[in-house]
Amino acid sequence: MNRLALCVLVSLALGSACAERRNDDRSNDAPEAKSSRFAAPNTLYAQSKGDDISSSRRNAITNAVAIASPAVVGINVTEIREYQYYDPFADPFFDYFFGGRRRQSPKIQQEIKSLGSGFLISADGYIITNAHVIGNATKVVVTLTDGTKHDARIIGSDDLTDIALLKIDGANFPHLKLGNSDDVIVGEWVIALGNPFGLFEINDKPTVTVGVISSVGLNFPNLDGRSYRGMIQTDAAINSGNSGGPLVNANAEVIGVNTFIYTGGGQGSIGIGFAIPINRVKQIADELRRFGKIDRSFKTGISVQGLNRGLARYFGVGEDMSGVVITNIEKRSAGDKAGLKVGDIIVEANGLPIATEQDLINVVREMRAGDILRLKVFRERRYITADVRLEKT
Repeated sequence: MNRLALCVLVSLALGSACAERRNDDRSNDAPEAKSSRFAAPNTLYAQSKGDDISSSRRNAITNAVAIASPAVVGINVTEIREYQYYDPFADPFFDYFFGGRRRQSPKIQQEIKSLGSGFLISADGYIITNAHVIGNATKVVVTLTDGTKHDARIIGSDDLTDIALLKIDGANFPHLKLGNSDDVIVGEWVIALGNPFGLFEINDKPTVTVGVISSVGLNFPNLDGRSYRGMIQTDAAINSGNSGGPLVNANAEVIGVNTFIYTGGGQGSIGIGFAIPINRVKQIADELRRFGKIDRSFKTGISVQGLNRGLARYFGVGEDMSGVVITNIEKRSAGDKAGLKVGDIIVEANGLPIATEQDLINVVREMRAGDILRLKVFRERRYITADVRLEKT
């Protein structure tokens, strides 16, 4: 083989080797090239997903909290309570030996501080809270979310319905819109705002808890001497200090005033809390604003007794009948003018069934002078209706 042919063969071999190497290099580079080709779209997808998450964090609940929070207030109360402690020398045992010289146990006064929640309902500084938050306060200080503190005047307080109205001086205060508690939906989202355990005092911001409407229309007509009717039940956590704060819906409208909880014998919330419906609060607060009190100075002029077996036989009614018997009617009283008679058996009052004297008291004590008490009575083997106009005493 001559020199020319040999050179051609070497060149061909070298070219083939270089080509193989280039092919190998391309195959090794291919994954890297593929990765870099999709880097930009993946980055854009991650950014888009992050934006969606950020957007979803802002929802109806967070918006309602942002609207409602500035109008929620912390309430600090100073109250003077009087106590009478036990005096061992004012004891019958000592009376026997020391000639019966009984001494009155001395009374002491103690300053008690307590706290609660409330919320502004007008730009000029009217505030709603619970009556049990105020108690017999000698001084009430309201803290706003801007950190300012204001001495508050008690415009009026109604222990029976547990509603109080306060007033602070100033203008252009943030305030909440009052909703319609007759329109609440069981299962809808609600938000409780307030001052549990005094946490408002740490950063001048209300604590927020979220839940749903668990039930509506619950009646507690004689709980600690108060009457709670049509109550809204929620599983939004309510704790000590939340009393008087607002329960708002997802539109940031107040639908109730957080008032008490069921603890099951424990210390804190177990998800059963109750709020006074705002429609009831509106009516009471309006009267307190106009008159400073709820006028319940009236009398019916009738006396009643529970219907027992003996009375049932006497009046010729079945022992399964529930009601109270009218035992006395004052002359020219409201009951007399309504045509009621001794022996009438009251079975309903304002549409509510009456089985005991306490049932009738619970209905009547919430009424006002001038109101009409509508009674359904059993007389001479038939039912009749009597309207009793409650006369001011």
